[in-house]
Amino acid sequence: MARRSMRVHSAVRVFTLAAVIALPGLAWATDTEKPSAGSADAFRQLGHQLRDPNLYRNAAGAPGHAYWQQRADYRIRATLDEKSRRVNATATIVYTNNSPDTLPFLWMQLDQNRFRDDSIENLTWTGDKADDGGDRLSFSVMRRQHSRQDHDYGYHITAVADGRGNALPHTIVGTMMRIDLPTPLQPGRKQTLDIAWDFDVLHRDAMFSRGGYEWFEDSDTYTYFLAQWFPRMVAYTDYTGWQHKQFIGRGEFTLEFGDYEVELTVPADHIVAATGELSNPKQVLSATQLKRLQQARSADRPVFIVTPDEARENEGNRDEGVRTWRFKAQNVRDFAWSSSRKFIWDAMVHRQPEGEHREVLAMSFYPNEAEPIWSKYSTHAVVHTMEVYSRFSFPYPYPTAQSVNTWKGGGMEYPMITFNGYRPEPVKEAEKESLEENAPDRTYSRRTKHALIGVIIHEIGHIYFPMTVNSDERRWTWMDEGINSFLEHIAELEWEENFHAYRDQPSILDAIGRYMMSPNQVPVMTHSDSILQFGPNAYTKPAAALVVLRETVMGRELFDFAFREYARRWRFKRPTPTDFFRTMEDASAMDLDWFWRGWFYSTAHVDVAIEAVREYRISSQDPDIEMAEKRRLSAELQREPIEQVRNREEQRETRVQRMPELRDFYNENNQFTPSNKQRNEYESFLEGLEPWEKSTLERAVSAGEYIYFVDFHNVGGLLTPLPLRLEFEDSTSEQMMVPAEIWRRDARTVTKLLVLPKKLRSIEFDPRHQTADVDRSNNHYPQKMLPSRLELFKRDNKQRDLMKEMFTRLKSKGSSGEGADVPLEPVD
Repeated sequence: MARRSMRVHSAVRVFTLAAVIALPGLAWATDTEKPSAGSADAFRQLGHQLRDPNLYRNAAGAPGHAYWQQRADYRIRATLDEKSRRVNATATIVYTNNSPDTLPFLWMQLDQNRFRDDSIENLTWTGDKADDGGDRLSFSVMRRQHSRQDHDYGYHITAVADGRGNALPHTIVGTMMRIDLPTPLQPGRKQTLDIAWDFDVLHRDAMFSRGGYEWFEDSDTYTYFLAQWFPRMVAYTDYTGWQHKQFIGRGEFTLEFGDYEVELTVPADHIVAATGELSNPKQVLSATQLKRLQQARSADRPVFIVTPDEARENEGNRDEGVRTWRFKAQNVRDFAWSSSRKFIWDAMVHRQPEGEHREVLAMSFYPNEAEPIWSKYSTHAVVHTMEVYSRFSFPYPYPTAQSVNTWKGGGMEYPMITFNGYRPEPVKEAEKESLEENAPDRTYSRRTKHALIGVIIHEIGHIYFPMTVNSDERRWTWMDEGINSFLEHIAELEWEENFHAYRDQPSILDAIGRYMMSPNQVPVMTHSDSILQFGPNAYTKPAAALVVLRETVMGRELFDFAFREYARRWRFKRPTPTDFFRTMEDASAMDLDWFWRGWFYSTAHVDVAIEAVREYRISSQDPDIEMAEKRRLSAELQREPIEQVRNREEQRETRVQRMPELRDFYNENNQFTPSNKQRNEYESFLEGLEPWEKSTLERAVSAGEYIYFVDFHNVGGLLTPLPLRLEFEDSTSEQMMVPAEIWRRDARTVTKLLVLPKKLRSIEFDPRHQTADVDRSNNHYPQKMLPSRLELFKRDNKQRDLMKEMFTRLKSKGSSGEGADVPLEPVD
């Protein structure tokens, strides 16, 4: 783009005082310049990309006056057969049609069916490639295949009937089941369903499942965690009808709210944790456990209901009988439970000044293998999550909040109960010789500690989003995972400073840069099963976007108010992205369509470069002043020819120096000598000024203001505000925030005008790392060298010594890890 001339009102001209750099090809966008095509696209309203307002969802992003959602109430009886590791169950479901539509059939989701041999997930399982392009197969994938061969996974539906016992025709389609009704279900009417089913509990480590069992080899006992374990009514919504997209592993679910009464018959020596409140504690707990549980209801520190020693003793004493635990839960969208004889159980109270439940019982269940880290952190993390999340949304809506240790890493969420991983590592016998005598039997790293706290925060946080704000993860994963990861990030930093959540990156905004530059990136609004890099896209990028929105675009006060409004509007309801976007704008008076488009609909990234800075002072146009200033500037900025300098160093005299008679008028006067003609022009210039123009000129000159034209280039394409740090020659500095709307005329290159009382020494873009800018090398002007460290390396030129390998002593047992890769050698 060619440089355009600068136009200044009237005859007030500017002259260069210190031209730091003036690169060709950088344009100055004037007030009369038309927006570029790129900026017009970036700032246009989302329009057709958002759902039209209607009776159910209004233009402000709130539920409309005719909003509706279905309801499903469940009575379930289930038995855990530990010997066969199988669940047998029946359920009575009362389904209420609150929609304006007549329904000729109902859909139920059968998530266990994704583990069947004929499931889409299994049939589309792909092979893996090694770094060199060859085929490879891991032990864990082979183990999964063997587990399928050994078990008939998936539901065995043994009965589907109406409330009178009449069998109902039904068709199973993958992870969905259609139930055909003899009479279509009219609006406002109810349908009772009786379902009976059984299934093999999954070996979680073999099947990569969200529920299943863990086997403890040393004691030959199990921990069971049952999730997605019963047929559930598919959500029927105003925006998509039946949400019956097949479940193939990633996008989870949105469900209908209802009341649950669940009876769980398990081995008599088991402790059970479940969604809801235990309704028969006297039938399943000892007097000591009941007393401790009552103490926990007023304790501000965790109290053991089952101690580590008691859990260890219980683990060794097998009871062949059974016991039935009964739980009730109101207004929940799902139910999960866990059962084991290995459980330690602790609890404490969380008090909240508002809400239906002023006192919430926070509890943790875990085996001795999780100690000492779980008793120290788990229940505290549960309470901490409720404290932080409630501040950003609404009071915790249920009477209990539970954290259950069910695997080695990761987590999963359900109403009132979460399954969480991470444990300390046992010290191996070979390592004990090098440790002090008082060294613990289990140790954990800083990363494990923060991973445990972080996953508990994340999963308990899911009880708010999406277990209460009931978004649809199968369609829009970010509304569940991204929003929750954002709040998790806030809660982690309120747990302790420098929380180690992103490995070697100090901030989520630094951590997301690599993904946002990745060629495999897809827009955040992509369907869950089409996302190539699920974690960065569904979790980290939308969370980073909300951090930028809160800290940089909107500010905390506006953001927090608008976000809280969104959470409260959609509490126990089902929002869409349109509702979130509109609510954030409705409650803040900010047009954020450019932000949603960039962060959620595109694959652009933030990379802003400061390409040039030009410094000016306002000219008085008085030749007696300005010519002297030009002379000074010329001496400061221009360099005399090197030939002339060296002539003088050699003491070589010029002819004029040798013959003074050659001197004339121009030896005494040069281009910087003011003339009477210039003085007359100056007087005429002053006489031609309007009074307001003359006073403006006098003020600008007398104040000695510094004028800067700063060229910014949007290298990454993602629009962003411009947080700036201005450092002055007197060693003072100030922060400035330039709104993103500066890009509205040109989305690629823009020149910011700064009028400052002091001379600048440097300018820095994004000094606090608050925009997710991916390249910090171009954020300074003048350019700044970024320090780092370089490690020397030693080349390894060793060659394979087959003879030595053949004489290596054989070990008694193989040491290959379960997850090691087994290369597939081509067959000759």
